[in-house]
Amino acid sequence: MNDVYLLLGSNLGDRLQFLQKAIQYIENEIAPVVKASSVYETQSWGKTDAPDYLNQVILVQTNIPPQTILKKILDIEIILGRKREEKWGSRTIDIDILFYGDASINEQGLQIPHPELHKRRFTMEPLSEIAPHFVHTNYKKSILELKNELQDSLIVKKL
Repeated sequence: MNDVYLLLGSNLGDRLQFLQKAIQYIENEIAPVVKASSVYETQSWGKTDAPDYLNQVILVQTNIPPQTILKKILDIEIILGRKREEKWGSRTIDIDILFYGDASINEQGLQIPHPELHKRRFTMEPLSEIAPHFVHTNYKKSILELKNELQDSLIVKKL
């Protein structure tokens, strides 16, 4: 079984409900959630005039290949009303694969570990809550070490 860490985010509509529905779909389509972080409210990253996000990191354990997981989460995003109209645009739900075990994948449309995760407080805060000692495949540092090195000063707070 592979430990798969997923980041969930929503900044449109009933944000908490979109996170909860995404988890239900993930449990039905991919695997049960083994661990879930608290929900964090975060300032918008990249497009700073957008509404604040709710973010959460979950851990599932599965042998489903990462490419299949990507297809399933893209389908879940569509079911939950995700529209891809602009980079860093607002969305009902966003689901990112952060890690797939210790795999390092660099394919068209799929990069694991997520290439920006170590730069983003909205990812590192919830991830460090449930996996502080997990070692980043590429940087060979724990999540807690990477979080402590963050330059990102956006406000991220537990709900």
